Amino acid sequence: MSRINKNRNLSRRDFMQLSALGVLGSGMSGWLQRLAAETADDPQRKRACILLWMSGGPSQCDTFDLKPEHENGGPFKPIDTDVPGIQISEHLPKLASVMKHLVPIRSMSTKEGDHTRATYLLRTGYLPSGPLSYPTMGSLLSKELGASHSELPNFVSIAPNSTLSPNAYGPGFLGPQYAPLVVGEGTGLIQTDDQNVDTALKVKNLALPQGITRKQADSRLSILKDLENDFIATHPGIPTNSHRSAYEAAVRMMRSKAIEAFQLDQEPDTLRDAYGRNRFGQGCLLARRLIQQGVPFVEVSLNGVQGTNAFGWDTHQQNFEAVKSLSEVLDPAWGTLMTDLEQRGLLDSTLIVWMGEFGRTPKINQNTGRDHFPAAWTTVLGGGGIRGGQVIGKTSEDGMKVTDQPVAVPDLMATICKALGVDPEKQNMSNIGRPIPLADHGAKPIDQILKS
Repeated sequence: MSRINKNRNLSRRDFMQLSALGVLGSGMSGWLQRLAAETADDPQRKRACILLWMSGGPSQCDTFDLKPEHENGGPFKPIDTDVPGIQISEHLPKLASVMKHLVPIRSMSTKEGDHTRATYLLRTGYLPSGPLSYPTMGSLLSKELGASHSELPNFVSIAPNSTLSPNAYGPGFLGPQYAPLVVGEGTGLIQTDDQNVDTALKVKNLALPQGITRKQADSRLSILKDLENDFIATHPGIPTNSHRSAYEAAVRMMRSKAIEAFQLDQEPDTLRDAYGRNRFGQGCLLARRLIQQGVPFVEVSLNGVQGTNAFGWDTHQQNFEAVKSLSEVLDPAWGTLMTDLEQRGLLDSTLIVWMGEFGRTPKINQNTGRDHFPAAWTTVLGGGGIRGGQVIGKTSEDGMKVTDQPVAVPDLMATICKALGVDPEKQNMSNIGRPIPLADHGAKPIDQILKS
């Protein structure tokens, strides 16, 4: 093991590529697995979270809770997974092969069928409430898991589409220092142009202006810092301190080699192809690279696909065509993310959360669509802190109601917190001077899926 420790400054990517090229001989057999195990068991490594956000509300009956024996089931067929007894959609074959790491929660239930309110509820854990401005999940959890002087932001949001509920995407009463770094904003539809994808997922305005050296830039930044300190001395308060915090974080990022995490062209073409050459697929690859660099919370949104009439997963019309197209983007990206994290020893410390704001009606409407349905639907957890290979809850044969183990949003939030090693009862002081717990009062985590 001494040789392993001596060479740990080399990246796992380097060794993966060397192995694939046959450079590492048979004497190295098992080396990568041992290195991955070392990484996963490293007590210094904090847990992280990747939220896969499905804008519009995905149909549970066509993804993770099929009803093939009922008229509500639709045309999709269930397939077996690598866990006996668990079946999912035929259009999610790669996810079927990693079900041992996943837990579909088929008994989510809320009363919110409006996009704005439901999105706010699922992303913050709370319903909108007068003057209270609740933080989005990424702000809440990155505050708990992140470091104040990280070279990269503690929360990165990839290709969000906040149109349906703008207030559900911000840091709320935690303040702007906990806002996400947003990349790929306004890129709702999936694109297939490789160059556009790479450009869209880069952080803008970090390169030095043409003709300016690093020394000149540092000198200018020093002058700016002095001027800002003088201003703050005479104008103290939250806005000026927040501006300084944002400025300091931007400068750290500009000067850091960690910013190379956004250079997706460093990855082998075969891996990029496996994720999918589209914004969601490459967003998931970027999420893995950011997690590898120590970013504790990354969210990637799947907002829509070209060639359908649906706005994301909001499939009021032509549901089956749209869900099939969305699944063909979702499956390779999410499935490859799971295996990629596992091979790098990161899956045991990285929680994956898949969800939208609600589900879709089991009953198929006259437009071959499914409408909003919050009464009984599905989310999925997997990876770090989760005992995969099981299903939570059950819905009726027609899919219309939860028949076993209903799960409310605060319960889901508490489970996510516990899986990440965060106390769901921990409180933050709100903008109206009231302490607010991470998960709402009375939340009950789903203990049976949590690793001890």
